[in-house]
Amino acid sequence: MNNIKIFSGSSNRPLAEKICEYLKIPLGEAILKTFSDGEVNFQILENVRGAEVFVVQSTSYEVNFHFMELLIMVDAFKRASVNSITAVIPYYGYARQDRKDRPRVPISARLVANLLETSGVSRVLTMDLHAPQIQGFFSIPVDNLYALPVLISYFNSINLKKPVVISPDAGGVERARMMAGHLSADLAIVYKRRTGPNVSESISIIGDVENKDVIILDDIVDTAGTLIQTVNLLIKHRASRIWAAFTHAVLSGEAVKRIDNSPIEKAIITDTINVNKDKKLGERMQVLSVSQLFGEAIKRIYEQSSVSSLFQ
Repeated sequence: MNNIKIFSGSSNRPLAEKICEYLKIPLGEAILKTFSDGEVNFQILENVRGAEVFVVQSTSYEVNFHFMELLIMVDAFKRASVNSITAVIPYYGYARQDRKDRPRVPISARLVANLLETSGVSRVLTMDLHAPQIQGFFSIPVDNLYALPVLISYFNSINLKKPVVISPDAGGVERARMMAGHLSADLAIVYKRRTGPNVSESISIIGDVENKDVIILDDIVDTAGTLIQTVNLLIKHRASRIWAAFTHAVLSGEAVKRIDNSPIEKAIITDTINVNKDKKLGERMQVLSVSQLFGEAIKRIYEQSSVSSLFQ
């Protein structure tokens, strides 16, 4: 592992440190600061010529700043003559804008892919893309990991009564089906109608949740509006206890307050986003780390061995 170098942007340094701890290598030395007008300044403080570089940076809040920071870091490594640059993006921002669903709108997820390739990224390592087809926007390799092994391990450790895994929309059915299979649980789906950005209306549940323990599974929790609507719908259908599980805790606006004031037993999230950076988590929220999954993926990419088993 002598030729591997891991560097971190400012969005999620704790995750990068945990990845380095798993791999038993030091985090790369660099200066990353911001000028008074908001410009990003970056300098590498060690020799990286010919190295295999992995840059850990989630494009979480503030999305545009962190994305620009990533591009500037990648440019610095390219000019320092590294052998390859893998952008480790635990949370891929703009993934919800993956198609033209209305007239005269951009496909922002494709634009982000183009910018990453142009900057000099050799490979992308991410987790739970909102739309898996985004991998096709790239002409470079993309590895899309799943947080399910971490989430499944947690729910296997607690005593669930007649468990049901529910997808809050049709797009997450396959993810919910995979978890249900590992937990020997039933599957249910919420039918909802989206009326605008961050605005949707839960209408009905397809499946039986009466007197059962329910896990609401999704990739992103943003404003938590859809989550609370789903919880209210489950209560109406006489669900016994309710958990929520999410990979990416965006938690914008009043999301934390909404979850704390809800009847959810626990909201389980992962550390793809550094929620402790500028948000105070509520009592009902618990963070699980995906650092070992990313660490193992980085190791296998470096050793040119199979990463596919991590997708199962």
